[in-house]
Amino acid sequence: MAVPKRKVSRSRRNMRRAHDRLKPINLAECNNCGSKKLPHHICASCGVYDGRQVFQRPEVEKTA
Repeated sequence: MAVPKRKVSRSRRNMRRAHDRLKPINLAECNNCGSKKLPHHICASCGVYDGRQVFQRPEVEKTA
């Protein structure tokens, strides 16, 4: 069984963990409606991608 010969110092341990953090989500603004969306994805609010209307968002009927 592999066992370390020496204790790993706090500095060396933390340097190894330097890239383990969570990265923030990169959001872009939709050119058509201005809402936030992921880059290279269809806008969920208006359905436009790269200046083209890809799909029509279905209208939800309100029952009161």
